[in-house]
Amino acid sequence: MEGPKNEPERKPLADRDRMSDLQRLRHSCAHVMATAVLRLWPDAKLDIGPPTDEGFYYDFDLASHRFSPDDFPKIEEEMKKVVKDNQVFEKSIKTREEARKFFEERGQRFKVERLADIPEGEPISFYQNGEFIDLCAGPHVMRTGNVKAFKLLRVAAAYYRGNEKNPQLQRLYGTAFPNKTELETWLNAQEEARKRDHRKIGKQMELFTFDDDVGPGLPLWLPNGAVLIEELEKLAKETEFAAGYVRVRTPHLAKESLYKLSGHLPYYAESMFPPMELLEEEDRKKRMELEAKLVSRRSQILGSIPESEPTDQSLKDLREGEQELFALMKQIREHGTRYYLKAMNCPHHHKIFAAVPRSYRDLPLRLAEYGTCYRYEQSGELMGLMRVRSMQMNDAHIYCSTEQFAAEFRAVNEMYLKYFKIFGLDKYQMRFSTHDPAKLGQKFVGEPELWKKTEEMVRQVLKDSGINYVEIANEAAFYGPKIDVQVWSVAGREFSIATNQVDFAVPQRFGLVYKTRDNKEETPLCIHRAPLGTHERFIAFLIEHYAGNFPLWLAPRQVRVIPIGEPQFDYGQGLVTELRSHGVRAEIDRSGDKLNARIFKAEEQKVHTMLIVGQKEQDAGAVAVRVHGQGDRGVKPRAELVAELLQAIKERQP
Repeated sequence: MEGPKNEPERKPLADRDRMSDLQRLRHSCAHVMATAVLRLWPDAKLDIGPPTDEGFYYDFDLASHRFSPDDFPKIEEEMKKVVKDNQVFEKSIKTREEARKFFEERGQRFKVERLADIPEGEPISFYQNGEFIDLCAGPHVMRTGNVKAFKLLRVAAAYYRGNEKNPQLQRLYGTAFPNKTELETWLNAQEEARKRDHRKIGKQMELFTFDDDVGPGLPLWLPNGAVLIEELEKLAKETEFAAGYVRVRTPHLAKESLYKLSGHLPYYAESMFPPMELLEEEDRKKRMELEAKLVSRRSQILGSIPESEPTDQSLKDLREGEQELFALMKQIREHGTRYYLKAMNCPHHHKIFAAVPRSYRDLPLRLAEYGTCYRYEQSGELMGLMRVRSMQMNDAHIYCSTEQFAAEFRAVNEMYLKYFKIFGLDKYQMRFSTHDPAKLGQKFVGEPELWKKTEEMVRQVLKDSGINYVEIANEAAFYGPKIDVQVWSVAGREFSIATNQVDFAVPQRFGLVYKTRDNKEETPLCIHRAPLGTHERFIAFLIEHYAGNFPLWLAPRQVRVIPIGEPQFDYGQGLVTELRSHGVRAEIDRSGDKLNARIFKAEEQKVHTMLIVGQKEQDAGAVAVRVHGQGDRGVKPRAELVAELLQAIKERQP
């Protein structure tokens, strides 16, 4: 099952007109594919077919056939015929009633429902190519003949409108490029990405696992995977300590009232696990009293029903009695305290800020925590470590004055750049999301001046820092502008790994204040930041980025000593003991397998450094060095080798 829990918001016409040439091409290719599908399966019902970052998709309801990759050659062959016909994409406008009648006559019920998404006053446009006509705001290329290079990719199930209560549709994914060379380059990159799939490598390297008895989306970290977590936390804690952060700890759950105060309930409820209701002693007593009252009142009402033909008055009394019972039942349900698993850390951190009086001397206050959060992702959305239900987040909240904001925001961005350098991320982009003034008070907090001020401050920091960024309207968080950090792995795959958000609304809801120099109370700005995202998503990225061949400092298996024979066991064990005394993850292979077999095994397990010890090396106080994927590196004196390893680990060399 694929598809977002909530569909992306329908783009306004102005945004559609700004589609790139590649997006137009892919949008047009979605129509070409729908044309082909209807030729092959005329009973197919249509939903939507937008362009995506990787290509396009189209959703179909088709009871007579289940799509499979075996259908792709047939569909692609029909698509080639549509392209060869060189059909013009022609736009037309219909009234709402004409459009409804058009689709009702053809039994296209999803299209009828989609008409309601089009705002009153906006033209209802259709695009036609050949015999295919679709409800569509466009834009498109001129002709189907412009669609020269395409490929169907996969089929998946997807709920209509992304809601699991709705019908399940069949989604066909594809991609398109201006020419076959670009398509082949992209397909080759995708093949490389499949080889680097974190689920496959994670299993081979024994990093993590999932278990049905534990539950979907709840990863179990094996010892090798726990090493990655420990190393990332160590990096984050060192970096944040140097930057003046202080660490806090918060519980894994909280009362409903906290999330109502923050505004996450009810708006975020569908992404949270269902609540647990607990009865405190006081609640239990009150509930027992109400239940006793309910039983008593029910008996009274039943006893008042006349045995003879009921009168209008007796029926009225009965209805009123029923309403009274319902009110009592509601009171009983409400006498309990509801707790939610923590879906976000920020409300807890706000409470920590509020726990003691604050003055301007305390600011900026930087509270950091690798907090565990729980989010209810639909089962069809779960995907290895990339989409999970339990996650450990590199979270922090910076409380600062307006005057301190620019420096703090710049420092966070510089932290990102430091991490990019450590992990060898040469290609990245920051997506600066702003608000839509027309939706103030609806989608965005109604503070026009604060929006304008904070967005300009963020924009200026990005410009001054020389950071590669794009600006995207109407995608800010409800409480302030945000930056989403996109990075590209060595294989060219794009990942969204982190976010950086400005919050000028929620601190006010929590009543957070500090005393200014003038002894006046002011509400601080809050910067939400998570440069390393969650362990789960970031480690998934690192696995694919490095193809499991982690640098020495990060490698789960850093060093393995391989004695050629039993006479070298003591020397080898002494080397292991020395390295482990410095915190190096070192081990010894005492198996009786042949030397080449042990080296092959170490390479297969992605042991970073292999130290081979024979009689000659033992006599010389040296080791023969072999590095995973790089081969033999020659013989080195033991002390020199140990010093080099310790330096590489300390400096987190690539």
